[in-house]
Amino acid sequence: MKILLIGSTARADCIAEAIIKSKTKPELYAIMPSMNPGVKQKAKELIAHSVTDFSFIINYAKKIKPDFAVLGPDDPIAMGLANELEKIGVPSFGPKKEVAKIESSKSFARELMKKHSIEGLPKFRVFSDSEGMKDFASSLEQIVIKPDGLTGGKGVKVQGDHFDSIEQGLSYADSLLAKGKVVIEEKLEGEEFSLQSFCDGKTVLDCIPVQDHKRAFEGDLGPNCGGMGSYSCENHLLPFLKEKDLKQAHKITEQVALALKKETGTEFKGILYGGFILTKKGVKLIEYNARFGDPEVMNVLPLMKSDFVEVCKAVIEGKLNEISLEFEQKASVCKYVVPEGYPLNAVKNQFIEFKETKAKHFFGAIDEKNGHYLMTGSRAMAFVGIGENLEKAEKISQNAVNQVKGKVFFRKDIGTRELIEKRVNHMKTLLW
Repeated sequence: MKILLIGSTARADCIAEAIIKSKTKPELYAIMPSMNPGVKQKAKELIAHSVTDFSFIINYAKKIKPDFAVLGPDDPIAMGLANELEKIGVPSFGPKKEVAKIESSKSFARELMKKHSIEGLPKFRVFSDSEGMKDFASSLEQIVIKPDGLTGGKGVKVQGDHFDSIEQGLSYADSLLAKGKVVIEEKLEGEEFSLQSFCDGKTVLDCIPVQDHKRAFEGDLGPNCGGMGSYSCENHLLPFLKEKDLKQAHKITEQVALALKKETGTEFKGILYGGFILTKKGVKLIEYNARFGDPEVMNVLPLMKSDFVEVCKAVIEGKLNEISLEFEQKASVCKYVVPEGYPLNAVKNQFIEFKETKAKHFFGAIDEKNGHYLMTGSRAMAFVGIGENLEKAEKISQNAVNQVKGKVFFRKDIGTRELIEKRVNHMKTLLW
């Protein structure tokens, strides 16, 4: 079997590991923006090329004739790479353009849920111009401003975090209107969690819930970034989540999958990943992604007992109902090492050194030159500790990042008891 991986960042390195671990022993071919050292080691061939150059990708696929493709990043998914690959007879684990709009258009996602009466919606409105924006924003206690399209996890601005007053928020919204629609919605108070689900258009099977850390600095301070790390727990819940909360999130995703088919006539095949928040009024949907999360994928695939390639095939063939999705009863903590100055003014072309430890490591924005590793300016390496409980997993991850040398930094607090207790207490104050 041959599999073509379209990837970027450490997420691709993690997916590559899951592919080559399969009992089907597939040959892995990959296209990424750079020569990722981890994927290079795992693949029969890695091509460094733009993942949005569809003509190049299609020609390469014609040459190697893969059984299917695995699509990692948001941009090629949103632009319709699955559609183009299907035209040459290559199916994809990754959705077509029509249903990938659940991520690429925040207005589409909100209006789809409203039209199909799906629970979990905050108060929101979509604006194509500034008319009525001030009145609607003023009717809410606090607001969130969302650009309609893809922003790499960095375009959403929240009152109290990124701006102080409604007037400042509206000024940001005005600046976005030149590029397209803007979504204004109520600010939700609670604790966020990620639920990544395999979906074949009919059946939805959930991975372990994960909590990501979007802020660059410890104590959840600093600018938003792609994610500085994440954790999952051995009981496959999170310290502030109950089973009923997960069931509510699952139901929302299941209904969204069915609504996508009704609305577009196309089945969603891939990962439908909900960014949820637990509030005093239950689980609400912040946004959907149409692919694995980064770093969240690194908390789930290393713990997955089911054969990843077999699950991908079941998704593509619409036979997910025949699969049992199983994960080890262990905790995981992922910590990203990033260049100094990240995310706003990251140093580039700086060397990084690391040691082999008990933690798994995945390469991100790294180039290899003459046996040395150079950081290219974004999240460089992810270190994942896996243990019987969260405390042990965190120690393994922290020990690994402590031994990295170079102009780097990382968040020490991810997965620690202190930060998790802070989040549990935050939830208690809301619910009690």
